[in-house]
Amino acid sequence: MAKAAGGSKSGGGRGAKRGSGSPRKRSSTRSSATGADKSVEAFRDALERSITLSRERLQEVVDDAVKRGRMTRNDANDLVSKLVTRGRQHTDGLLRDLEKLVDQAQREVVTRVEPARRRAGTAAGRAARAARDAADRPLAEADRLRRRAKGPGFPISAYDQLTAAQVKQRLSGLSKAELRKVRTREKNGKARKSVLADIDRRLA
Repeated sequence: MAKAAGGSKSGGGRGAKRGSGSPRKRSSTRSSATGADKSVEAFRDALERSITLSRERLQEVVDDAVKRGRMTRNDANDLVSKLVTRGRQHTDGLLRDLEKLVDQAQREVVTRVEPARRRAGTAAGRAARAARDAADRPLAEADRLRRRAKGPGFPISAYDQLTAAQVKQRLSGLSKAELRKVRTREKNGKARKSVLADIDRRLA
């Protein structure tokens, strides 16, 4: 494909009519546009100034000129070669501009989405902590009742979801056998030093 800069007179006339508004108004509109909007506008203008012709169509035109005696065959071949080369260069330039636009758009999307994603993650974390804290007291009470009834199960319910402070609060009232069970699970899991130290102190 060959591309060349150009435009029709009628297009220029319509452009002049559209641009007949207040210069101050146009200036304020442009200043409020984002960098991406300006880049897209510049890319669109470059496309509008371009004329796309296939090499075959271009060859037909110059062949006709040769037949009419308006140019020599060598001049025709040279003209086609130069136009095709320039068209490819112009196309490559437009493709590079398009790639830059895509990259810029992706960066802007990430910039706009990332804060919202972080806020959502923070809110979800707070909700999870609130739910865990709300369930802490009922679970602790259920553990005490189960121990009194000598029921089966691990001494501390929802152990893996508890913070170190919550685990240490649950250690009081556990038998040494139960403390050893908790120590084994903690050592094989999160291995929190403060929890292990508290258990070892109670086992001593």
